[in-house]
Amino acid sequence: MQNKRRAVKVKPEPEESLHMGHRARVKELFLKTGLDSFSPHAVLELLLYYAIPRKDTNIIAHELIRRFGSLAGVFDAPMEELLKVKGIGKSAAVLIKMVPQLCRLYEENLNSGKTVICSYDDVGKYFSNKFIGRQNEVVMLMLLDSRNRILYCDTVSEGSATTANIYIKTIVRLAVRYNAVYAVLAHNHPSGECLPSKQDLDTTRWVYSALQTVEVQMIDHIIVSGNDYFSMAQGKIMPELFNT
Repeated sequence: MQNKRRAVKVKPEPEESLHMGHRARVKELFLKTGLDSFSPHAVLELLLYYAIPRKDTNIIAHELIRRFGSLAGVFDAPMEELLKVKGIGKSAAVLIKMVPQLCRLYEENLNSGKTVICSYDDVGKYFSNKFIGRQNEVVMLMLLDSRNRILYCDTVSEGSATTANIYIKTIVRLAVRYNAVYAVLAHNHPSGECLPSKQDLDTTRWVYSALQTVEVQMIDHIIVSGNDYFSMAQGKIMPELFNT
């Protein structure tokens, strides 16, 4: 008696799984490259993921561009006209109509509420307040844009009462993430005067050199002790780094 081989049927992958895999790849591409590499319909396809969970938004995006002529045309289209496009429900239409208004609010808010640093004294006073009540040595980083507006200012390291590690990789990563132009390092001496130690000077050189590799200019290192602070740039103790 001959053994009959039983044919093995390969179960096709559900269409929903295929869509989910494609969506994950598109989102990952956005995270890596931003929207600059996306065509207009691809921008809409990605946007519509958040209003249309289970349909092929690529087809809908192409139809929107065809009907309204351009990406801007889609965003400017009347609500009632968007709803006439097959696949566009109220949630998707509202999301599309939100985009121009979000852009306007972003532009209006972009320059408001940001602290501008105009002098070394501004930096020193700003950091003096940041270190009030801190018992341990803390290292802080301030990042500025080209107009001296603060993009970021927070703790990057906290140690014991006498020492704190400098995490140079963290500092460089933050500088790149915020697209900073200038940086200021600061730390406190909880139980001593604000004059820099040899370790402080060495650390300043290391951080300065690391930030140079990503084209960020370190413009000062502030040391705070109680109500007093010391600016290395103003003190002119490292003229090879800080040319004031």
